[in-house]
Amino acid sequence: MSSNPHPFAQLSPELVIDAVESTGRLSDLRVFALNSYENRVYQIGIEPSISEKGEPLIVKFYRPERWSDAQILEEHRFSQQLVDAELPVVAPLRDDNGETLFRFGDFRFSFFPRRGGQAPDLDNPDNQLMLGRQLARMHAIGATENYQARPALDIKTFGYDSYHFVAEHCLSGDLLRAYSSLCEDLLKRIEKLFDDIQPKLIRTHSDCHVGNILSRDQQCLFVDLDDSRMTPAIQDLWMLQSGERHERIAQLAELIEGYGEFFDFDYRELSLIEALRTLRLMHFSAWLARRWQDPAFPLGFPWFGSERYWADHILELREQLFALNEPPLRLF
Repeated sequence: MSSNPHPFAQLSPELVIDAVESTGRLSDLRVFALNSYENRVYQIGIEPSISEKGEPLIVKFYRPERWSDAQILEEHRFSQQLVDAELPVVAPLRDDNGETLFRFGDFRFSFFPRRGGQAPDLDNPDNQLMLGRQLARMHAIGATENYQARPALDIKTFGYDSYHFVAEHCLSGDLLRAYSSLCEDLLKRIEKLFDDIQPKLIRTHSDCHVGNILSRDQQCLFVDLDDSRMTPAIQDLWMLQSGERHERIAQLAELIEGYGEFFDFDYRELSLIEALRTLRLMHFSAWLARRWQDPAFPLGFPWFGSERYWADHILELREQLFALNEPPLRLF
């Protein structure tokens, strides 16, 4: 047994309840762990009080040493700006003093209202049109100011840092040689694309996949802005496409039609879709490797790290090199 257990090992149900009650709320002792890896998220039963009806709350315990307080609070402020503009976003709850970030022992945590729903049907053009409108409104607010503490999605962090970590800690022999050569080629190609386009970076959701959108009552609700960064606008659009090329073009056309009603879209950014997809793939593998000492990761990703996994990952990156050399998606 390791003599240095992971910090999240301290998060017993008792500690979670003590943290919640340290803010003045009274728990009814119901604690349900929700699906989350980067942080730890729980649904907590709350006893009724003068100020609250006793509805369950969601409490998120932030991974130690990932974000600074300033970086977390910047995301909270952006989320609140979106809610104030009547955008369907789940923002952290504020206490009577306007605080959204709390501390108990070694942990920082925040509360969120519980919201239900299901994944939206992205094959439905009406949903793509609606999402385009909502993302444009989000980006219009995101473009009004820059993050000062939060980092940008950049080639160094998502590309080179991921590549070097995997090469140093995960691979050897023929797999290492194949991976290294391929990453060098990919990153040179991606750098040229970004240099040619020089995209404007704005505050975005940044992790806008279908798992972070809830559909209910003919409305789409955005959740979990934990990964929000300064990125090109297309970062929030490309993950909402799937299928063959003609299907992705049709989906993207609906998204951008809705988007254009509220914010200008830079069509040059279509050339960045495969570059951003490649950076996400590289970052994901490095993220798994960096988090492997967290016991939740071997349980949640038992297939990670095998020779077969890395061979498949290299093949996937080869396909991305091919995609980067194809003409970008065009709507007209």
